[in-house]
This record gives sequence, structure tokens and C-alpha cells, in this order.
Amino acid sequence: MKKSIIMLSFGMMAAAFNSCGKNEKPDVLIEENTTETALTEMPAEMATANPQDEMLKKAQSHPLTNLVLSENHFDFKEVKKGESVEHIYEVTNTGENPLIISEVKPGCGCTAPNFTKTPILPGQKGQITLKFDSASFDGPQNKQAEVYANVENAPIILSFSANVIN
Repeated sequence: MKKSIIMLSFGMMAAAFNSCGKNEKPDVLIEENTTETALTEMPAEMATANPQDEMLKKAQSHPLTNLVLSENHFDFKEVKKGESVEHIYEVTNTGENPLIISEVKPGCGCTAPNFTKTPILPGQKGQITLKFDSASFDGPQNKQAEVYANVENAPIILSFSANVIN
């Protein structure tokens, strides 16, 4: 009798329905054989802390500051299928401590982030760029990215929309 082990996470299952994947650690172990299927929780030592909590801790480990965004949403309007488009969101440090963007986590593999990686001094500006690859999409799209920084209300959500046409 052949026995196989399949590891799934809820994020991976959602990604299968969303056509954009995320690499996440499994939190459920399914043992499958030809006569029965058992669903068991993974031992605590195998489970990892929530990655979002870890990113938040890292971001807020520095003295907190304040920021102002040029905008939190951008509309690309119509984008031809297969075209890659990008938008730059401007970030201004309005606090008294250096602003440190520790991570920008897109909600989808179709979005590539880039951001100012050096501390942004008070009164200075930085950038967060989101690049969208429309190759796998048709019609109206709404995407977002989480920005982890040393601000009180992290993560900050940036979003964009596009209508992908042929």
C-alpha cells in the first residue's frame, strides 16, 4: 500500500483560486493513503509564528515616527494584457525619528515592489514602487501591498486598480 504526505496551508489553497501565489509555510498536515485520509495539526515546534506578526515586530523595533503618502490608491485605467506598468507612491517622513521601511509585501505574485531601503530622515521623502504584470489577467483588477514601517498603524495598505484589455 502506497502512502503519501500532502502539506497545504490555507494561504496556498486561496492562492490556487486567485491565480497568484504566495509562498507560505504549511500549517496543516494531511496524511493520505488509499483507505483513509487523516487531517492532523502540525506539532507546535514545526509551526512558525505568523509572518505578518514577525514583519510588524521588525518594523516597529525602531523608534516610531509618522508618514504621509502622496496617495494610497492609484488607477492605471486601461492596460493591455501582457503589459507591465508601475506606479511610484511618494512617502514623506513627518515625524521626529528616521522612517525605516522594512518590507513591502504584495498581495499577489503579479506585483513586484521596490522601495527606499535607507532610513528616510525627518522631513525627507522616499518612494515605494509597485510594478504590475498584467499577463495573467482580464478585466477589472484590484491589487494591494502591505507596507511595514516603524509607524504606529502598520501595515499601511497601498492599492491600485487596472482594467486589463486585449
